Amino acid sequence: MNTSPTFAARLTTILRKPLFWGLVAIALLLLINVLKDPTYLSVRVNPTTGNLAGNLLDILRAASPILMLAIGMSLVIATGGIDLSVGSVMAVSGAVSMQYLKNVDEPKSVAAALLAIGMSIAVGAAVGMISGLLVAYVGLQPFITTLVMMLAGRGLAKVITSGQNTSSTNEYFRWIANGYVFGFPVVFLIAVALAVIVIIVVRRSALGMMIVSIGINPKASRMAGIKPAGLLITVYAVSAMLASLAGIFSVSSVMTVDVSQTGYQMELDAILAVVVGGGSLAGGKLSMGGAAVGALLIATLDKTVVFLGVPSSATPAFKAVVILVLFLLQADRVRNLIRFRRGAQAAVPELTDPKASVAA
Repeated sequence: MNTSPTFAARLTTILRKPLFWGLVAIALLLLINVLKDPTYLSVRVNPTTGNLAGNLLDILRAASPILMLAIGMSLVIATGGIDLSVGSVMAVSGAVSMQYLKNVDEPKSVAAALLAIGMSIAVGAAVGMISGLLVAYVGLQPFITTLVMMLAGRGLAKVITSGQNTSSTNEYFRWIANGYVFGFPVVFLIAVALAVIVIIVVRRSALGMMIVSIGINPKASRMAGIKPAGLLITVYAVSAMLASLAGIFSVSSVMTVDVSQTGYQMELDAILAVVVGGGSLAGGKLSMGGAAVGALLIATLDKTVVFLGVPSSATPAFKAVVILVLFLLQADRVRNLIRFRRGAQAAVPELTDPKASVAA
């Protein structure tokens, strides 16, 4: 007896995967851009620098900070929590790095760039650990905790920079966002490498299972010998550290931090990327690969909005419509309704066929 799944069963399984619909949405957005400009997907080599250039490279560069945020956010959401402070952590990270490079004696050295990066990540980790401690030991709701940290983080960034936009000069630090390796943007290669490391660590160990178990049932996981407190602190710290890297990516491109705009509303893009990729805000589900696809989708959508010349006032509505359509395509109820209508239409000829009625 052949027990292998049929083509229809395999197709149904694929259609149920949010990751598939995310890839479809990216393909459709790129197709729309190609219809406007057939050369949109062309990749050229800069004759002066020898680096690759084109719209696809711009999308990959724009997706890098979102990818960092989405990977960290997926871990937090899998535990049943949420981290609204990642945008503010980006601002704090940028403020620390720019302020340090501005005041250090040798701001243009490699050591200064590395120390600025280390300080930014350390401050981000501290903010994340505070959120984790409040959630794990004090018992505050993640939404309230990270909302408070979002406000506190933005205020801390203003204190560090005295409320002013801060600029600095360091070619090594600037290279992070504007440099190339083998023709590809360094920032994207770093983001992909870090995302792969986190995914391997989580998937190839019991860490991922324990994180998901906390999101499914914290009491049951505790009875099974898992210590939720330590894991909660860890995921919030990792999320904040990745947000710090996203902040470094953002400020290093222009070597200026705007404490009011750096990381502004980026937490929404991160949450959206996780949900688009198949994550559940109820927790108990971890799909970092889907979150990566969601990050790429958000970046593609942002670039498409600009390329199509959508007015800035209509941009949020345009993005909302695209995301809503994607969610509707993922919804089982909508797909079942479409399948039911198709089945009803296919059954009409059978009911009106004279031969069929005679045979009956």
